[in-house]
Amino acid sequence: MNVSSDEHACAQAWAALNAAHTRVAGLLAENLTRACGMTVTEFEILLRLDGPPGRRLRLSQLNSAVPLTQPALSRAVTRLSGRGWLARAGAPEDGRGVMIVLTQAGEAVLREAIPVHARTIREALLDRLSAPEQETMAEVLRRIADSEPMPGAFSG
Repeated sequence: MNVSSDEHACAQAWAALNAAHTRVAGLLAENLTRACGMTVTEFEILLRLDGPPGRRLRLSQLNSAVPLTQPALSRAVTRLSGRGWLARAGAPEDGRGVMIVLTQAGEAVLREAIPVHARTIREALLDRLSAPEQETMAEVLRRIADSEPMPGAFSG
């Protein structure tokens, strides 16, 4: 099997991206657990709830923002509710709907976690890049994250 230099470069780029993600994610997990007693996923859930009006989202909206299966997200919400960081409330416009709400305790722990998260990201990633490189990286990653999947892109 002949591998082109372009294909090899693609594989190398993916390996580097994956290694960088693994390193940064590991440091985030370690630092958030040690400093705040939360996982990276729990941080992501709290952070997503910090933005919308009333600090509340439907479970389905939260599920589209956090990369977990619906059952895993439900378990995480139950765990965070047990810690007093989230609450469940009825949806005002839909008697059957359930809203997930960030509590004051959840907001307080998130305020402790955000600087830990930021410091870890800065030290593990951003401090290794120049300001223009940081801007380029953010632009490229946003473009990738916001793009639609290409139907039939792989013809293996």
